[in-house]
Amino acid sequence: MDPMIEINKIAFSYQEDEQPALKDVSFSIEKGEWVAIVGRNGSGKSTLAKTINGLLLPETGSVAVGGKVLSEETVWEIRKMVGMVFQNPDNQFVGATVEDDVAFGLENQGIPRSEMVKRVTDALTQVKMNEFATREPARLSGGQKQRVAIAGVVALRPDIIILDEATSMLDPEGRADVIETIRKIKEENDLTVISITHDIDEAASAHRILVMRDGQLVDEGTPQDIFSQGTELISLGLDLPFAEKLKAALSARGIPVPSEYLDEEGMMDWLWTSVLKK
Repeated sequence: MDPMIEINKIAFSYQEDEQPALKDVSFSIEKGEWVAIVGRNGSGKSTLAKTINGLLLPETGSVAVGGKVLSEETVWEIRKMVGMVFQNPDNQFVGATVEDDVAFGLENQGIPRSEMVKRVTDALTQVKMNEFATREPARLSGGQKQRVAIAGVVALRPDIIILDEATSMLDPEGRADVIETIRKIKEENDLTVISITHDIDEAASAHRILVMRDGQLVDEGTPQDIFSQGTELISLGLDLPFAEKLKAALSARGIPVPSEYLDEEGMMDWLWTSVLKK
C-alpha cells in the first residue's frame, strides 16, 4: 500500500544566505498512523509541517500526499486533505459564535447549507462542545478553544490532521483532554495524525517519533525506542518522561534499574514487584 505521506530528500531555506531550515529530509507515514515530530526550537519541525500541507514548497526533493506530488498545480487538492491546528486557537477564530467559526471553512468550500449544518453539529459533538455552539469563542477556556479549533478542522473531513504545538499553551489537564479528544477522533474517522510537539505525553501517544535537529531527521522509532535513550534526550531538547527521571534517581542511589524503557504503569509494576516487596 502506498504511504499517505512520502517525503523524499527535501530541502528548504527561508533566505539564500541562511542556514537551511530543512536538509535532505526523507520519511514516509502510513494511513492511520500517529507520528510525533520532536526537537528543539529551530530544528525544522514547523517548517516540515508547512511543506506537508503546501504552505511551503521545498526547493529540492518531493512531497507526496495521498498519492499526489505537491506542486503549484496540486497544492489546493493537497490542502483539502490536510487540516492544521495551531498553537494559539485565538489566531484561528473568525466567527462570532462557536458554530459560526466551525462553519467558516465549510462556507469557503461552498458546502451546501444542509450539509454544513450536519457537519458542524457532528464535529462539535465529536469534541464534546455542542452545548457551547452559540457561545462566543473568546469566553471559552484554553482547552475549550482548542477543541473548537479541532472541530473546525474535523468538519472539513481531511485525511490528515497536523497539530503544530497545539497543546503547548494548555495546562496539564487541558493537554491531556485535547490529546484524548484527538485520539478518539482519529479512531472514529481513521485519520492520520502528525504532532509537532515538545510535550513528552503527547509524543508518547504516537505510534512513531521522528527526531529533528538542525533541519535534519536524526532519529526515528517507537516511543519506547526513543525514550529508552534516557538522558541523551536532553541533548535533543526533550524532557525526560517521569519514569526515566525516577530510574535515573534510583540508579544514582545505587539501586539497579531496568535498562529497557518503562512507561509510568510499567515502572509502578516494576517498583512493586522488584523493590517494594523485598
